[in-house]
Amino acid sequence: MDTPLPPDADFTPRDWAQHPPYLSPGYKSTVLRSPRKPLIPMKQSLSVRTGPVFGQDSLDPLDADLTKNGRVNGEPIGERIIVTGRVLGEDGRPVPNTLLEIWQANATGRYVHRWDQHDAPLDPNFFGAGRCMTDEQGRYRFTSIKPGAYPWGNHHNAWRPAHIHFSLFGPSFLTRLVTQMYFPGDPLLPLDPIFNGVPEQSRDLLVSRFSIDVTEPVWALGYEFDIVLRGRHSTPMEA
Repeated sequence: MDTPLPPDADFTPRDWAQHPPYLSPGYKSTVLRSPRKPLIPMKQSLSVRTGPVFGQDSLDPLDADLTKNGRVNGEPIGERIIVTGRVLGEDGRPVPNTLLEIWQANATGRYVHRWDQHDAPLDPNFFGAGRCMTDEQGRYRFTSIKPGAYPWGNHHNAWRPAHIHFSLFGPSFLTRLVTQMYFPGDPLLPLDPIFNGVPEQSRDLLVSRFSIDVTEPVWALGYEFDIVLRGRHSTPMEA
C-alpha cells in the first residue's frame, strides 16, 4: 500500500502503550527475563551512535530470495510467498536504505538451529534467513516459503502461529528494532500469548495483508506488510 499515513502535526514521542510490556505473565519467559527495577538511562557516546553501520555492503545477490539462498540440490518444500511493504516514519515518509534481516521456520515449523529439536523434518534446501534493503521509496521485497506452526513449551498444547521475524537496522547497531509478521486468518492467533501480549488496539498492525496484485501467477502468493517506526501508527516492536 503506497498511500502515506495521515501526517502527525509534530514529532510524536514513542507511545509505549502500543508495544508489548516487558512482563506479560501469559508468556512465561518474560517472568524470568523482564526487569523488576526502574531502567537506568545510559549515556551514548558518538561512536556508539554512529557505528557500526549495516547496509548495502552486507548483502549478497541471493539474500532476498530464501527459496534460493539455501538451495543444495532442489527446490525447498512448501508454499512460495512474496512479502513486500514499506518502512515509514511517523509522518508517512519513506525510510530508504534500511537493512532488514529476516528469519523464520521452514514449512514444517522447524528452524535451522541446534536448539530447535522439534520432531519435524529439516529442509535441506531451505536455510530460513535472508536480508534486503529498502529502496528510495522505503519499499522492501523478498521471496520465501510460508512458515509452519510449531509447538513450544509455554503451556499445555501451545503452538506458535506462522510468523516471520524482522530486524531493522538504522544508522547504528543501537538503533536495531525487532518485530514479527503474522498471516491473516490464522486460527492460532487468538491463542498465542506472544501475539496477545501486544495491546489489543495494536495487534492488527502485526498481521500482513494478502495481495492479489503482489501474487505472481503460477508461482507465489503475495503479502504486504508495512513497518512504521514511530508515532501513533507505529508497528509494535519487541522489548
